[in-house]
Amino acid sequence: MNSSGFDESRVDRIGAVGRRYVDAGKLPFATVQVARRGEVVYTDHYGWADVEAQRAIELDSIVRIYSMTKPITSIALMQLYEDGHVLLENPISRFLPEFADLQVWAGGIAEAPITRPPTRLPTVKDVLTHQGGFTYGFMFQHPLDAMYRERGIGNLVVPTYSLAEGMARLAKLPLLFDPGTSWNYSVSTDIVGRLVEVISDQSLDEYFAEHILGPLGMVDTAFQVAPDNVHRFVDNHAPASAVATLLGKPLDDEPWRLVTTDKADRSPYTTQPAFLSGGGGLTSTLADYQRFCDMLVGRGTLDGARIIGPRTLAYMTRNHLYGNQTLNETGQSFFSEVTQEGMGFGLGFSPVLDAAANSSVSNDGQYSWGGAASTAFWIDPKEEMSVIFLTQLMPSSTYPIRRQLRAAVYQALT
Repeated sequence: MNSSGFDESRVDRIGAVGRRYVDAGKLPFATVQVARRGEVVYTDHYGWADVEAQRAIELDSIVRIYSMTKPITSIALMQLYEDGHVLLENPISRFLPEFADLQVWAGGIAEAPITRPPTRLPTVKDVLTHQGGFTYGFMFQHPLDAMYRERGIGNLVVPTYSLAEGMARLAKLPLLFDPGTSWNYSVSTDIVGRLVEVISDQSLDEYFAEHILGPLGMVDTAFQVAPDNVHRFVDNHAPASAVATLLGKPLDDEPWRLVTTDKADRSPYTTQPAFLSGGGGLTSTLADYQRFCDMLVGRGTLDGARIIGPRTLAYMTRNHLYGNQTLNETGQSFFSEVTQEGMGFGLGFSPVLDAAANSSVSNDGQYSWGGAASTAFWIDPKEEMSVIFLTQLMPSSTYPIRRQLRAAVYQALT
C-alpha cells in the first residue's frame, strides 16, 4: 500500500480495463489517471493517436473533450453569480431577449408543430440543470429533435454560424416541456456559454482564458488546436456499426471495427470556430484536465488560485432536480453521459445520490460527467480523489468502460 491508500499490487487492474479494449481493436487508445489528496497515484496510456499510421498515444496528446466542456462553462457562469451579476431565478430572457416569446410543444409533427405558451420562461438555473425544455438534434427521440437538425442545432457537426446566431435560431423553436418540470440532456450549456458572453461582455474563449484556464495553468485547453500543436492532436473514431446505422447501410462482419471519422490534421478543430460551444467545444490534455479536477478536489482552489467558492461548488454538486428526484425518475432523455439510476443532476455536474441503486461501488456524493467521444471524469470528495479517462470513440454509450473503470479504481483502494 502506498501513502495515498492504494494497494500497489492491484492498481494496474485500472489500466488493464482500457488496454483490453485497445487490444481487441475496439478503442484506439486508453489513457487513465487517478489522483488522491493532491498526488497522482496511477497513470496508464496505451494505444494509438493515429491507428492507421501506428502513431503512439502520448501523455501530452490533445483530445476532443466534448461535454467535459460543460462543467467549465457552468463554473464560469457561477463565477458571475458569485459577483452578483446574475441570479439563478432570473429568466434567461433578461439577458437574451430572443427567448422572451418561447412556446412549448403540444403535438403535431416536425413540419407542422402544435404549440402553446409555457407555464413560465426558463431560468438561469433551468439551463444549468438541463430542466429548461431544450433538447439536442442528435437524439432522434422526438420530432423536435428533427427540427433542431434541420436548423443545424445540436447535431454534433461544428456549426459555421456564431454562438449569438445559434441562440437566435434556437429561440424560434418550441420547448419540449414546461421549464422546471423534467430533465432532458440538451444544448442548455450552449445557452449558459452565451449568458457568460453577454453578462461579462467578453467572448467565451476570452472569458475562459482570463478567469479559469489561465489561472489554472491549463495551457493546452482551447476551442482551437493551435497550428504548432496539431502534431499532438489525435484522430476521432466510431465503430463500423454506428457508421453503418448513420448512413443507412448494412452491418459488416466486424461491427466493432474502428472507423476514423475525423483526421487530426484535417479536423475542423484546427481552425478557430465561429460557434464557441460551451456545451462541447473544447479540446484538452490529460495534464490540463487534471488541473481542473485538482481545483474541484481542492474545493475551488489550486496553487493559491481561487476559481470558485467552496460553498458555491458544494451547492453546484448537489442534486437540483425537481422534488430531489433521480435522473431516471424525472428524465425525458434516453441519453446521458452517466447511468441514470441513482444519479441526480446539479449545476453542471451529476452527483451519485444512491450508489446501491446505481449498482456501482462508489460513495454517495461523488460527481461526474463525460464527453461524446467516451471520455469521462469523476470526483469523489469523501476520498479526495479524481479519475480521468480519455479516448476518442463516438458514441460514448458504445461500451460500459466508465462503469468498469469505476469498479477497477475502487477495488484498489484499501
